[in-house]
Amino acid sequence: MSSGESRPTRDLRRELMIFLMAVGVLGLSGSIFETTFNNFLNDTFSITAEARGKLEFPRELPGFLVAAMGGMLFFLSEIRLGALSAVGIALGIAGLALVGGSYPLMIVFMVIWSAGNHLLMPVNSTIALSLAPPDRRAARLGQIGAVGMGGSIVGAVVVWGGLQYLGASYSTTFTIAACGAVVVAAMISRMGPLPARAARRPKLVLKRKYLLFYLLNIFSGARKQIFITFGPWVLIKVFGEPAPTIAKLWIVSSAIGIIVQPQLGKLIDRVGERAILMADALLLIAVCMGYGFAEQLPLLKPVRLVYACYVLDHVLFATAIARATYLDKIAEDEADIHASLSLGVTIDHAVSMSIPTAGGLLWVAYGFPYVFLAAAAIAALNFVAAGFVRIPRLP
Repeated sequence: MSSGESRPTRDLRRELMIFLMAVGVLGLSGSIFETTFNNFLNDTFSITAEARGKLEFPRELPGFLVAAMGGMLFFLSEIRLGALSAVGIALGIAGLALVGGSYPLMIVFMVIWSAGNHLLMPVNSTIALSLAPPDRRAARLGQIGAVGMGGSIVGAVVVWGGLQYLGASYSTTFTIAACGAVVVAAMISRMGPLPARAARRPKLVLKRKYLLFYLLNIFSGARKQIFITFGPWVLIKVFGEPAPTIAKLWIVSSAIGIIVQPQLGKLIDRVGERAILMADALLLIAVCMGYGFAEQLPLLKPVRLVYACYVLDHVLFATAIARATYLDKIAEDEADIHASLSLGVTIDHAVSMSIPTAGGLLWVAYGFPYVFLAAAAIAALNFVAAGFVRIPRLP
């Protein structure tokens, strides 16, 4: 069917329901993997902060190449590309479950997982935007994000219960996560063709008009890697927290996210992207200072402040909605959206590959607080960039 407008409303509702179920299961699978991966690396290989930082280069390389990979697969529809990406996630995690004790093979399967995961990022955003009413796209993205958070809670509960009470191994939890990704692939493949706005996907888009969007993705990449790499590493290495603790924090942040994301989407529709992105940057500065200097504050248990920073950091990932809707509103052609989102992921990961290595060296040379001082400086630059966001007036 060539036009989204000609499709019956019940068909769009069916596609939305299938997509929501896939997002929920993907949240479950992703949280099982993400809440255990850092502890798995520490417990299996006893790597240092410097080595952990360097490991982010191969892990994030597929994210850097996502625009090129998406371009090479331009002949696939969003639905088929999404299903293929979920299969890649499943293969990567299953490989870690089977041979993760070998460091070289761990890297190979980690890269396969990363390729699937990063290809799926722009696909998910494109599908979500295509299934949203034009005047409520941020609200719809918030609702979809809340469903993903719900799945994340279930996955974190699996990790918490499995590791702390049932004595499950990392191999077992990874196997469950891989099975979840297979289910996601099956669900996405059952979706029908998307409306026309997402059907025409060019190989690559690089336009001057989108430069601010690309810049925001650079700062997002730096911020994301500080959280993914060094946020949990502070809890694990500095405070000695095990995987079940990370899972509990994930549950708390996901539960908050279920409430926050739909409201955040509505707020973006009401007050605009600039205010949300600037507030996000200011909050991140506070989070970075908490991570870096909790031990130097007159607190009975500094680790609780770090818990709070971890939760807030996780919740603030929802502000990515504002970047997606900003692009959607400034796009010259609706066919630009997926390609620009993919290029945004690539630019994001150009930073992601270098920041962890630099952060690891900074940690070893001067101590972990300096990693978060640098992150706070990046957040300040993000605040300045967000101030230039402007949305064109509707005719």
